[in-house]
Amino acid sequence: MSRFQGKISLITGAASGLGAATARRLHAEGAFVVVTDVDVKKGEALVDELQERAEFHALDVTSEAMWMAVLALVAERHGGLDVLVNNAGVGVVADIESTTIEQWRFVHAVNVEGTFFGCKHAIGIMKGRAGGSIINMSSVAGILGAPNLAAYCSSKGAIRTLTKSVAMHCAKMGYNIRCNSVHPAFTDTPMVDAIAATSKDPARAKAGLAKAIPLGRMGEPSDVAAAVAYLASDDARFVTGIELLVDGGLLAQ
Repeated sequence: MSRFQGKISLITGAASGLGAATARRLHAEGAFVVVTDVDVKKGEALVDELQERAEFHALDVTSEAMWMAVLALVAERHGGLDVLVNNAGVGVVADIESTTIEQWRFVHAVNVEGTFFGCKHAIGIMKGRAGGSIINMSSVAGILGAPNLAAYCSSKGAIRTLTKSVAMHCAKMGYNIRCNSVHPAFTDTPMVDAIAATSKDPARAKAGLAKAIPLGRMGEPSDVAAAVAYLASDDARFVTGIELLVDGGLLAQ
């Protein structure tokens, strides 16, 4: 498969979980993959695994200066950017009464401001290409409320509507840059493991999450990566501003 032959992609939070799965999927379909993360060791290990058509850059998505530096380097080396996946994200298990202002600001800095910086500055180097695709990783928690994920729900809801604003701006300006959000349900990733670990019986907690999904299992990172690849590809050239659920039917109930 070579849907992304000659395409330059950048993925944040790509050292593990959904980001790593997405990097592998786009790479397998021919893309040059720019892996970015704060975890340098894991990020470099992924690039070593991919071997060719891949490079790693350390990126703290909360730093606008780092965003600008990394994107400038990508533009210099590769002539621009075709696909941006704003995947980096964090969560804190806490309800509205117990969430501290420090937790609130941390979650929003990574999830919302990181996505904002990515969209804002990637558009500048995408405009010189024939077009581009921005995919923002939201969640079913950006549509539904979870009692113990106050900051996370708020941040993912913000990503959902920011995506639509970016999509409409790019359409109005005639940039041919599409922007869509992806909304996974419970997926077998380190973040979900961390959430389950806060319960007395993590294995039972994960089993309960799987049981809540109509298809009877938690999602796999490859399920989400496939959805991202669709939105990144020309197969979705007339798709912008949508929220793509990858939830095993959770929100259809």
